[in-house]
Amino acid sequence: MLLTKRKLIAQLVIALALLAVVMCLCSLVGSYKISLQRLFEGPAQTGRNLDYEIFIGVRLPRVVLAAMVGAALACSGVVLQAVLRNPLADPYILGISSGAGLGVVTAVLLGATWSFLGSSALAVFAFAGAIMTVWLVWLIGCFAGKSQITALLLAGVVINAFFSAIIMFLTSITNSQQLRSTTLWLMGNITEAPPAALWAGSAAIVLGIIGLFTISFRLNVLTFGQAEARSLGVDPAGTRLIAFGLSAFITAVAVSLSGLIGFVGLIVPHAVRLMLGPEHRRLLPLSAITGAGFLVIADTAARTIITPAQLPAGVITAMAGGPFFLILLARHTRKVGWFR
Repeated sequence: MLLTKRKLIAQLVIALALLAVVMCLCSLVGSYKISLQRLFEGPAQTGRNLDYEIFIGVRLPRVVLAAMVGAALACSGVVLQAVLRNPLADPYILGISSGAGLGVVTAVLLGATWSFLGSSALAVFAFAGAIMTVWLVWLIGCFAGKSQITALLLAGVVINAFFSAIIMFLTSITNSQQLRSTTLWLMGNITEAPPAALWAGSAAIVLGIIGLFTISFRLNVLTFGQAEARSLGVDPAGTRLIAFGLSAFITAVAVSLSGLIGFVGLIVPHAVRLMLGPEHRRLLPLSAITGAGFLVIADTAARTIITPAQLPAGVITAMAGGPFFLILLARHTRKVGWFR
């Protein structure tokens, strides 16, 4: 079915409206029950309005953070599956997770406690580790020439395994308190980020997603293969570089804000693709919105299931995402292929 501009806008408006409802409802859920009447009263002129302060100062920023991270991981998954032409590709298959994890472990061992533009040392080290790992994987792929796609996958898998081994060794020699904070981060633990880091990271992710949307047509062509792409006037190498760079960047930003949250970049793109088709002009933005809603709900469950204690959001995404994806795959895989 032909995708028109009007139809795409209508789908996006509906999806954004549903996401806004989900975010608002999840912001109201927690160990402290928020009164809507007290919330709409706004900040107290005298004394304190706890309902307003908790909603605006704690829950809403956390929900926004979860939405941004989910959108980034989902979009990155869409792009990598198209660029690498591999339905199992996700943001962490290229070593991004292990590079970020190694950066965090290094920061912990160095005892780094400084901050940069509102971001903690752990977030800065995570971002740097993720970007450096992606650069290393891309460099190996460039040396491979015509076999670049295969080399990227293999290099990512090998580097991921190697860095993971180093992380396990380093965590085994840290003290108990350091080990706990590092382990929680490695499991994907969304917490309240400083306002400056939250809004800077959100802006970077939104700009990256917009950049990916501008090349969505070229991603459609790229899924047919390099020869077909060239015949249609699309430069495969240039498109792959832009797509790879932007997806790696937004993933690195997301990882630095939340830790390693798996399954979102694998499950959400396939779920949207199986239901709506592989047209990237629709797949990219709707995957971003779906990924945002999915992680918001997962994080809400993580902080309420065993309240007042909290689970890492990555645990919820893995437990809920796996069975959901298998059910969806069983129902729809005969009707819709990975790429058409």
